[in-house]
Amino acid sequence: MSAPGDLREADAAGGRARFVQVFLAQRARMEALVSRRVGCRATASDLVQELFLRFWRRPEVKVEALDTYLLRCAGNLAIDHLRSQGSRERVAEASLQWDEDATARAPEQALEVDHDLRRIDAALRALPERTRHIFLLNRIHGCKYGEIAKAMQLSQSAVEKHMMRALEACKASVAEPASPMCRPGSARR
Repeated sequence: MSAPGDLREADAAGGRARFVQVFLAQRARMEALVSRRVGCRATASDLVQELFLRFWRRPEVKVEALDTYLLRCAGNLAIDHLRSQGSRERVAEASLQWDEDATARAPEQALEVDHDLRRIDAALRALPERTRHIFLLNRIHGCKYGEIAKAMQLSQSAVEKHMMRALEACKASVAEPASPMCRPGSARR
């Protein structure tokens, strides 16, 4: 007498044998279908092989018309491949376009950034000493308002007001239009 586990193994082996038999019988049709869709025989062969592996790795699927099911799955796999290939191409094109734009703008942007930094530096130098010191403690050294207030023997509110003045001065320095003599790329006379 056979044990129940032996019957399941025999049934599974029979199911796998049937799958391999149907798959091999349909392989040429699946490759032709996929090849028509993706436009490449080698890719079609790879995709059909991938389909085989997907089915082989999962538990047996009970399907009446396995041949039709495999053809439909192969067609779907071809469509998935085309979608993912299209996505990769769009990402690559966007990346190339971004790289070209960034490379073309890089020198101009560097000049603009340098110009803005010079203007901010000049604005900070024009601030009262205490305001500039509070700004540098916060933005450069990472001190919190409470720490600055304690170290400088000020209220936190006073530190906040000094920071507002410093930030407004920085913002105003880059917001005002540059004079033609100071604009990046302009000739000096």
